[in-house]
Amino acid sequence: MTRRTRQVGTLVLTAAAIAYLFWKVDLDTTLDVLRDASLGWFALAVAIMVLTVPVLALRWRWLLAAHDIRERVPWLTRAYFVAYTAGQVLPTSLGGDAVRVVETGRRHPGRTTVITGTVLLERGLGGAATVALGAVGFLLSIGRYDVSAYLWLEGVFVFATLALAFLFFARSARPLLRRAQPLLDRFRLEKPVRQFYEGIHHYRGQPQLLGRVLGVTFAVQAVRILSIWAAARAVGIDLDPRIYYVFGPLLFLVMLVPFTLNGLAVREAFFVSFLGSVGVGASQAFAAGFLYFLVTLLLAFPGAVIMLRDGLRSGRRAEVGHG
Repeated sequence: MTRRTRQVGTLVLTAAAIAYLFWKVDLDTTLDVLRDASLGWFALAVAIMVLTVPVLALRWRWLLAAHDIRERVPWLTRAYFVAYTAGQVLPTSLGGDAVRVVETGRRHPGRTTVITGTVLLERGLGGAATVALGAVGFLLSIGRYDVSAYLWLEGVFVFATLALAFLFFARSARPLLRRAQPLLDRFRLEKPVRQFYEGIHHYRGQPQLLGRVLGVTFAVQAVRILSIWAAARAVGIDLDPRIYYVFGPLLFLVMLVPFTLNGLAVREAFFVSFLGSVGVGASQAFAAGFLYFLVTLLLAFPGAVIMLRDGLRSGRRAEVGHG
């Protein structure tokens, strides 16, 4: 797919999502809902997201340490916050992951491929935990909410997760992967791709580490779903928290796909569509999605401060050098 094709596709999807929102949402009603929003519930949503970042940093530290890359949790937490800031202007959270790789690679020259593998393994395990949470959510919602229309989306992600796990961890997948070697050789990608694969396959022999990382990821995702619930409560949506264990995992997975810049309109459209299926008005659902967007902006604020501070320090050092 060419860059121009991706850009056109992004514009089309963004326009479609915005058109859907204009069709469903009454702006005046939405503004009234936002004016009456509870700051306490909103603050809880922000706190949940911010306070779970060091736990994610600890998880990443374990994966790096398995390759003898030693980093402190405070620095890795800083890298996460900077990545969240970058994710506001790059396509989805994957753009922020690229920033984490670059920053960490500068501190560990020659290990960029391995570092990339740890970050993508994080994403893979995160996807697996999210899919598992979604399955739990569906089980909890049986008999209370009719969300069967979203089962197909959950199924797509289940299939993708299983396929990736097979490719990276099953020895029987190696003959299939070797078929791609001539193509990789042609584009001089064989060596970096092989290093990347081996970096992830390395964890096959460490099931306890993978289990620990997966368990922490599951717990963090379960807690972070409550931030969506809190954002919805802020605008007066009083649903059983269990429904968010269906909605939340699907939202997390959808936001990973680079449909639009930072999920613009897609996130809000998903709020309107899903919550509408359980009886929530479109304007109220849109308000909840907008507040959750503000939560992600505030999550990026510490990273913006860090980047500004580092930029000022670099400027001072340059002035001293020229002086």
